[in-house]
Amino acid sequence: MKQRITILGATGSIGQSTLSVLALHPERYELFAVTAHGNVAAMAEICRTYQPQYAVMANPQAAEQLREHLTGLQITVLAGDENVAAVAAATEVDTVMAAIVGAAGLLPTMAAIKAGKRVLLANKEALVMSGQLFMDAVARYQAELLPIDSEHNAIFQCLPPAIQQPLGSADLAAAGVHQILLTGSGGPFRELPLTELSQQTPAAACNHPNWSMGQKISVDSATMLNKGLEYIEARWLFHCKKEQLQVVIHPQSVIHSMVSYQDGSVIAQLGQPDMRTPIAYALGYPERIESGVAPLDFLTLGALTFMPADPQRYPCLQLAIDACWAGQWATTALNAANEVAVQAFLAGQILFTGIAETCDAVLQQLHPTELTSIAELLVHDQDARQRAQQYVKRVAS
Repeated sequence: MKQRITILGATGSIGQSTLSVLALHPERYELFAVTAHGNVAAMAEICRTYQPQYAVMANPQAAEQLREHLTGLQITVLAGDENVAAVAAATEVDTVMAAIVGAAGLLPTMAAIKAGKRVLLANKEALVMSGQLFMDAVARYQAELLPIDSEHNAIFQCLPPAIQQPLGSADLAAAGVHQILLTGSGGPFRELPLTELSQQTPAAACNHPNWSMGQKISVDSATMLNKGLEYIEARWLFHCKKEQLQVVIHPQSVIHSMVSYQDGSVIAQLGQPDMRTPIAYALGYPERIESGVAPLDFLTLGALTFMPADPQRYPCLQLAIDACWAGQWATTALNAANEVAVQAFLAGQILFTGIAETCDAVLQQLHPTELTSIAELLVHDQDARQRAQQYVKRVAS
């Protein structure tokens, strides 16, 4: 029997890569639903090509336009965030690809968790924002969580089977794990003189040397806030202690992450910088299925190099590491402030270095507080966004 798939965020890069893998296995998978925010043209093309039962646009006006594009096709078009969550939790669905970028992905991803689905988690903000609450829900509703970020997927592959399921509660030390090594390329400004960072444009920040990604995640890679969010995510996914988690710069993006064991062994996952590999691994788990990605040719690979992350060059990374151990209030606020700051940078309102400055300013304004529900998290998130917007206005004026 075919597995029925819902893709949250189908028009983004992860969504497109997921569709590419599904197309290689029509005998195994059936596309139940796809969602997007407002990209009508891309969604219409997806619907014509893959014929899902449902297409959901979070933007109601975009849904109306999509209906016009799909006249004559047997595809039900729905609108609104509530319907995005509905197709994630639908009883017909087996697997949900959670690929909505940013805080907007939290509620539909949580809907899939509460429905006990197999959730392929590409939305790192869900864990950054809700951490323990998210992992508690995975356990309570007996959902199956599989990480899609290339780094977390690599770590997952390098861990013993006893730790892989369920995630979030294993004792790493008891399983012989010494440390998890989270690799990152260092982004496009890795070798740029520090004095030139403030002058960098959105186009330069989005010109990643190894990966093809959307604007927001590309800017996050340039600041390495993306790696900081992954650090926070890894803490919750793999139940890490501070001393068990380290970030390493690896410019070639060939080793996607590593696990160091107490006997001195280090197990690494290597591959092309192509998201179809972790997507295929998660879709087929515990089997391995074709992804469409060629294996590495070690005879032409060249040198693999490593270096520490400089906190002066990557202040956003250090903010994230500090926030990770400060508490949920800090990681939620950092994520919210960063989303506002990146949008302001892309709009030309602040300098590249203003992203870290905005995030730091918001964290400095807030005080530790316990957040015990998703509703409280969302209120805290909005407060941080408003503070970030106010800071951006002051800087821009």
